[in-house]
Parts: sequence; C-alpha cells; structure tokens
Amino acid sequence: MSAEATDHAALGRRRGLPRIDLRNLRRFSRAALLGSPARGRLPDAIEHVAKVHRAHHPGADLDVLRQAYVLAESSHRGQMRKSGEPYITHPLAVTLILAELGAETTTLTASLLHDTVEDTDVTLDQVGDQFGEEVRYLVDGVTKLEKVDYGAAAEPETFRKMLVATGNDVRVMSIKLADRLHNMRTLGVMRPEKQARIAKVTRDVLIPLAERLGVQALKTELEDLVFAILHPAEYARTRELLLEHAGRPDPLARAAEDVRAVLHEAGIAAEVLVRPRHFVSVYRVGLKRGELTGSDLGRLLVLVSEDADCYAVLGELHTCFTPVISEFKDFIAVPKFNLYQSLHTAVAGRDGEVAEVLIRTHQMHQVAEAGVIALGNPYAPNAPAEAADSPDGERADPTRPGWLSRLLAWQSATPDPDTFWSSLRAELAQDREITVFRADGGTLGLPAGASCVDAAYAQYGEAAHDCIGARVNGRIATLSTVLRDGDMLQLLMARDTRDAASSGPSPEWLDHARTPAARIAISRWLAANPERQQPQPATGPGPAPAEDPAGAAGGGASGGGASGGAAVREAVATGIAADLPGAAVRLAGCCTPVPPDAVIGFAVRGGAVTVHREQCPAVARMTAAGRSTVGVRWLEGEEGDGGDYRVTLLAEAFSRPRLLADLTEAIAAEGAAVVSAAVEPPREQRVRHTYTLQLPDPGRLPTLMRAMRDVPGVYDVTRAGRRMAAARS
Repeated sequence: MSAEATDHAALGRRRGLPRIDLRNLRRFSRAALLGSPARGRLPDAIEHVAKVHRAHHPGADLDVLRQAYVLAESSHRGQMRKSGEPYITHPLAVTLILAELGAETTTLTASLLHDTVEDTDVTLDQVGDQFGEEVRYLVDGVTKLEKVDYGAAAEPETFRKMLVATGNDVRVMSIKLADRLHNMRTLGVMRPEKQARIAKVTRDVLIPLAERLGVQALKTELEDLVFAILHPAEYARTRELLLEHAGRPDPLARAAEDVRAVLHEAGIAAEVLVRPRHFVSVYRVGLKRGELTGSDLGRLLVLVSEDADCYAVLGELHTCFTPVISEFKDFIAVPKFNLYQSLHTAVAGRDGEVAEVLIRTHQMHQVAEAGVIALGNPYAPNAPAEAADSPDGERADPTRPGWLSRLLAWQSATPDPDTFWSSLRAELAQDREITVFRADGGTLGLPAGASCVDAAYAQYGEAAHDCIGARVNGRIATLSTVLRDGDMLQLLMARDTRDAASSGPSPEWLDHARTPAARIAISRWLAANPERQQPQPATGPGPAPAEDPAGAAGGGASGGGASGGAAVREAVATGIAADLPGAAVRLAGCCTPVPPDAVIGFAVRGGAVTVHREQCPAVARMTAAGRSTVGVRWLEGEEGDGGDYRVTLLAEAFSRPRLLADLTEAIAAEGAAVVSAAVEPPREQRVRHTYTLQLPDPGRLPTLMRAMRDVPGVYDVTRAGRRMAAARS
C-alpha cells in the first residue's frame, strides 16, 4: 500500500467503508496458509466478512459463503500477489468491501469466486453445479471483463464489454468496481507509468459508472486514489490542509450539538453526524471558495425514520437558524438519475458559521452510499419487478436506469471503436437527467440539455428520421428546442409514404443532437443520403412578403406571385358602408377583413376610408398616433353575394417537396382564387407561406382554413395581422 493511501486512512475512515490494511492482509495471509477448517465451521479468514454480512442480512445463509471460500482458497493456493501476499487476500478484500455496502449473499458468493475461472482450473460448469445459475452468471460476467486487455488501444472494446455486462446484471459491475477499488488501494507496488495508466482509465470510465450506479462510497474513494496518483502536488497540499485542521476545534461538531438540541426540543427523533468531505471534495470546494474554514471541510448528516420527518427537520432548521436559501435542493421529491434522495440545505449558526446539512432517512442513506448494491437481487421472486428474458437471451433488468438503457441501445449500433469511445465519455460526462412526458402517457429519460431531436431518436430509434416537428407543452416547437424536466412532448411524424420518402434529417440536426444515439443515427443517414447534405432550395418562388410598417394607407403584403398575381394593395370594397358620405371605402391589405369580421375605419389622404379588422396591429398604432376613426359596417344581405372579398392567410408548415402545390390545390378545391402568394426561405425545416385569396363567399373562410390545415406538414393557418405582429416582436 502506498504512503498516500496510509495517510488517507489516518485522517479518518470516511463513510465507514472498510480498508484492508497491512495487518488485515497479514491476518488473511496466515489464515489462508493454515488451510481449510473442519467441515461446517467458518474459516477464520472469512469470519469478519460473515459478521459484516449478518449485520445487513441477519437471516443470510453463511454456509454458501463458507463453501465459496473453501473453493476459492484451495484453487488460488500457491498463487501470490505482486505485494507478496497470498492471492486469496484479494477476493476476500473485494468481498468485504461489498459486504460493508450491504450486498446480498449471491453477490458475495460470486465475489469470492470472481477470479477462479480466470486464474485457476475451476470451470463455469463447476461453479454452476455447486452454487447455482445466478452465481455462475455473475462469475461469467466478471470473467469476461477480466479477460480483456486494459491497454490504450483496447480501451473502447474493454468498456463496450463492460457496458453490456452491466446492462445484463448490474451486480457484475458492482463486483468489478469493488475489484478495481482494492487494486487501486494496492497500486503502490506497480511502476509509476502503469499506476498512471490504470488511474486514467479509472477516472475516465469507472468513476463515472460508479456515480451513475449511485455507489458513492466506492466512487469517492476511487476519486481520492486517482487524485493522489495523477495530481500528487495538489493531493499533498490538500492532505496538509486536513492535517492542519485536524488538531483544531471542529466548528461542525459544535453545530451538530446545536442541531441535536433543536430537534430534541421539537420532539423529532434524529441522528446527527458530522460527515467529513473526502480529499477531492475538499480540493473542489477550495477552488470554488478560496480560503477554507473548518466548516468547509465537512457537512452535517441528519438521519430520520420517515420521509415526512425529513421535511419536519428542514422546517425546524429553517426556523431556528438562518437558512441560506440558495443552497436548498429537494432530491426527495425529484430524485437524481442514480437513485439518490436527500434534502440539501445550509444554515448559519453561532458566529455566522455556515454549515451545509444533508437530511435523509436511514434507507435513503443506504441507497446514497451503496446505490444499486443496496437494491439486493433484482431477480429474486419477491423483487419489485420480475426478471424477463429478452428474445436474444439477454436479461431484462427491472432496476436498469434510463441512462444505461440508452447506452446499451447505441453501443450496439456503433462499430467504430473511436466513435464509441468518444461517445461513451461524452455520455458519462452528463451528470443530470430529465424526465419528459410523452403524448401517449409514457416517459422519456434524457440527459439535461437534450433537444427534441434527441427525444425523437430515444422514442422511435431510426424511425425518427421521419420526424417533421414537435409540440412542447401544447405549442409548436422546432426540433432544436431544448427540453426541460417535466415537459410534455408530442413528436410529429410524416403522415404518409410520400411525406416519409421526402423527409429525413438535415445536417443541422447534428447541431441540435446531444445524445450519442441521435448523433450516430443522423450521421449514418446523412452518409447514406449525401444529397441531403447540400443546401435545399426553397419550396416556392419569390421573396418573403414585405410587411407595411404603417399598416394602412399604403398597401399590404407583396411578394412573388405563385399564380402570376400583382402586388396586393387595398381593394375597393363592396357590401360595406362608412359614416363619411362620398368617401371611397377600401379594405386594408395588412389584415384583409371579410364579413362578419369586426371592423374599424380610418380616413386617409384623398378622402378615402381604409377598413381594418379591429384586432389588426395597425389599429393600435394609428389610434396611439391620434388618427381619427370612421364608423364602418357590413351591409345586411351582402354575405355570399359574389362580391370581391379578399383575405390574407398565413400557412406555417414543415418544409417538404410539393407543399406549395398541395396547398394551392386545397385552396382551389374550396372555390377560392389565389391573387398572390409568397414563400419564405425555410428555417430549421419550417416554412411560412403567405396567400392573398379572393373568396366568392366569406362564409366559407373557416372551411377553407380547415382544408389548408389538413394538408400534410401544415401545423397552423391564421389570418394576417396578429401573427405578423408576433413575428416582428
């Protein structure tokens, strides 16, 4: 064991995790050399493991552990570690780590045997015959991980296998993490360059996986051991800081006494502990806050029996102390992606010293420390969900988190090792997950920062190529929209084969994709469809319609005429009268009113009256400018008399070929004539068409707008005026 590891232990056995020190190694060595005990008696070397295991599982069958130890000890007899200790001390140490975390008997049995198939003459069939299929399965999974090379060139394939093994049974990774922790504790016997290589692999993948699986006790010690190897100067400064504070009065101990007194007076049964920070945590806090005080070196941990007690404790602390509101977080109502639940807060006590406080139940604390290990055997008959075998023979783990399912989904579709490796590291760097509710009642677990593009591929796989848009919380949204926790999402897919044939990802989708699954699927589709990587032409001729800033007395929208029409101006009105005798009455081109719209008139130059819809934005502008209004009204009996009624409609759609033709066909089918049309250039696969239409009967306007909305790809049709104002703002 390295000197750094020894010093680390001397500063306090943080989190209660066992450390296999030299004395224990020598004790295990002596016990191993003495051989197996009489049948039915626990060997001395495993007695401590059994005692720890019984503390978590009082009814555990210790005989199976005895049998596993006897087989492991006899198989490894004569093998030595590089430290000079009998090899059996390694599986014993790994098993003790897992026992302290509360692992169930099957996991401990497999842990004792995890190197036998790899390093001895014991076969998987022997393991299965003596200990059952579950133990055989776990030993096989760990053995497959041990067989791979940990050289730099082999890392991608190593961790691909590790990922698959984890997905099949999270207990495999639990054993592997404990195995790596013990190897890291005893890494001092290796050459410095090999220490650094193993430490980097541990930092890049194993520590993030431990975090994802919620095994904080393993994760934090691995972080400290990696820190000592890769950053020795920073580690030394941090160690000196902790040693310097070790001999001073602890302000957190005084704060703990104050909290105990407050909770006792309130009648809340609680255990209040001082929880020291581990080395890396102290270092990070120092970077964030600068000079550290004694209260920065740890946090208070309050343990209670029930969820409701957590909030009762929070209330008392915020009542009797000064809370730091910015530090409050509720991970009970909204657990982290790795099962973690706790209330976080900070309060100022005597002399203004601020103490961070964690509040959780005993069960929450066990899960916070041990993560998936605390869940026991997910395949046991009394487990919350029954295990199921998938068609390809892999197990469906009922405890498998969403992030793990995503990794398993895309790793099988990524043959290139470099792409897999970079994607894996990017995915593991994500430290927060959101939940999005689907329109069909299901949910999607996505990394924070994911967009609608990511959601589409998470829900539909490669069928997401046909996604043409989305609604987020009931409103149309672009595929680039970043989703938030709790959003309601409806993905819009191509409706028929014609749309599907013309849809597909654009290169811009890669800019919006955060998840490896989405990026890999999009890249593969673009490679197979190189024509989509070129800029796409607009779906219709002509520039975007010019909007009249005054909104009156000068005309309306203009644009390229899809039907050869001229620019739209005010139309001479029929069927409408103005309270200004002899004045010519014209309909404003900005909002093109038709019966029975509520209308208002304004006098303009030349003695004419321009008529606007009351909700037209131009009305508010001209009223604010002091323009005088003129009363106008539709004449009775004029609706449907074949007059020249013009209306400007805005159709918003997802860009696709033949959209313009399909819209004009729908317009013609309703008996309307296109006076002019303009199409804006597509943006993020969305396009806006502006049509000025002549209607034989204004009463058919609602039917016409419904017909246009029914055109595939169209998601909204509105009257001109209100939407234009929104676009300008």
